[in-house]
Amino acid sequence: MKKALFIDRDGTLILEPQDTFQIDSLERLTYLPGVFKGLGLISEMLDYELVMVTNQDGLGTDLYPQSAFDMVQEKLMETLKGEGIHFSEVLIDTSFESEALPTRKPGIGLLSKYLDGSYDLKNSFVIGDRLTDLQLARNLGCKGIFIGPESGHVQIVNANLEDCCQFSTMSWVDIFYFLRKSERVASVLRKTNETEIEVRIALDGSGIASIKTGLGFFDHMLEQLCKHSGMDLSVKVIGDLHIDEHHTIEDTALALGTAIRQALGDKIGIERYGFDEGEFSAEVLLPMDEALTRVALDFSGRPWLVWDADFKREKIGDMPTEMFMHFFKSFSDAALCNLNIKVEGQNEHHKIESIFKSLAKAIKMAASRQYLVRTLPSTKGVL
Repeated sequence: MKKALFIDRDGTLILEPQDTFQIDSLERLTYLPGVFKGLGLISEMLDYELVMVTNQDGLGTDLYPQSAFDMVQEKLMETLKGEGIHFSEVLIDTSFESEALPTRKPGIGLLSKYLDGSYDLKNSFVIGDRLTDLQLARNLGCKGIFIGPESGHVQIVNANLEDCCQFSTMSWVDIFYFLRKSERVASVLRKTNETEIEVRIALDGSGIASIKTGLGFFDHMLEQLCKHSGMDLSVKVIGDLHIDEHHTIEDTALALGTAIRQALGDKIGIERYGFDEGEFSAEVLLPMDEALTRVALDFSGRPWLVWDADFKREKIGDMPTEMFMHFFKSFSDAALCNLNIKVEGQNEHHKIESIFKSLAKAIKMAASRQYLVRTLPSTKGVL
């Protein structure tokens, strides 16, 4: 589905004079610093449709002639076009606030075409410099980005609009980077006759975990994966644990791998390979007391698992050790990655925990992205 950025004009793209609040001459036309660079990057690098939505009080009256507005608007659009920035639609409400018309922001009367189900509004944004822009985001079911000084946060809190405001800044370039990061999210719901699993992931997160699989030790391992990769991860599992642990562990691995594959998107600009330069080889080398693990990962689009690990206990906590390899094989199959794992040590708990931590570090490196790169790390041109 299509995503959109619903962008305010005055105070957001161009500076708004505080005397008349009207930009009615070219002499009063001043662009917001960084707007062309930031919007240019958004237009070039991201997949959003740009829609301008603006309230222009009393436009067309003697106090605000249509000709004066048109002269400024034409110059603005011409300049944006010259920078490679295209707005698919410009929506203007000319009423006064006192009229309380449904077409005036934060009303959504001008935006009915975007409510037909063809737009992914949950992952679209309203960008503006006023609380009404955040209220519009709430009314549309979008997220909001506030352009304004730090003091604006107090207004947002006082207006109970914190849930609508995903980001606040004065910089259009920062908005680009925020949007670039917010792209890499995924939600996967896997339902079978044996399990129902919901996984939500944000690759560019801060290591926040919410894990409930019904298996305490498995939860602990997934929390390690989340913490050391830096991704935000939510996993909720309803499984047939009254039979055994097999389906819960296998299906969680499949859902998690699928979510990571989806969050990676087109893989443009990613590092692709996950390893560190160890002393003797190119791989993640991670110690945990006496245990030493090495993991290498390639988001190649081709699943493969090399597993060199031996466990002598039947279970660690409530997780069968025979399921360890099965978890990583299922993860590799669903994530479409090549995964090479080797561990040595005596303590079985240390060994498997170091594997999960090493995988986390490998994912963090392989999924890291150069934000201004538009190429795939492959001579084939496809991953």
